[in-house]
Amino acid sequence: MELLLGVFSAFGLSASAGLNAYIPLLVIGVIAHYFPNTLNLSQPFNLIANPWILILLGVLVIIEMVADKVPAVNHINDIIQTIVRPVAGAIAFAASANVVTDISPVLALACGLLVAGSVHTVKAAAIRPAVTAATAGAGNVPVSIAEDIFAFITSVLAIMIPLIMGTIILVTLILVIWWWMNRKEKAQTA
Repeated sequence: MELLLGVFSAFGLSASAGLNAYIPLLVIGVIAHYFPNTLNLSQPFNLIANPWILILLGVLVIIEMVADKVPAVNHINDIIQTIVRPVAGAIAFAASANVVTDISPVLALACGLLVAGSVHTVKAAAIRPAVTAATAGAGNVPVSIAEDIFAFITSVLAIMIPLIMGTIILVTLILVIWWWMNRKEKAQTA
């Protein structure tokens, strides 16, 4: 059961990194620094809990949040984050999976990279352009704020309550597959 919870936690953290690269890393670092009994990071991931790294992550969170709210800058930010978010997801997955599991670090990094990269791709290539087109750009700021809040809540819950996060991710995955299958059926009948 502990292995399953660790994997659920890792998936939740890497998925939230796809929305905001630095929030899950900051959450991991703060919890590991102030509550080491809750989250005790192994080498080399324990560097995330270093006070100087926490300050740097806090500054990076602020920069990413501001850049994501400014029109035109948010598109440039998404291009830059195409590399940063998957890497952050890989680090978040590996750091959290390494706490309670013996998953290979290479496999953990690859899983985190794929999960965060997938979430970022859906966000940057599908959701944000649709919001921009539907609202003439007016909906981008509220959607960005909602993404940041969701990334924070997901990160905290992924560490504190991984079973719930695993269930949420599983239900979301099932709903996405169901939606995709229904969409495919409708396209074939049309």
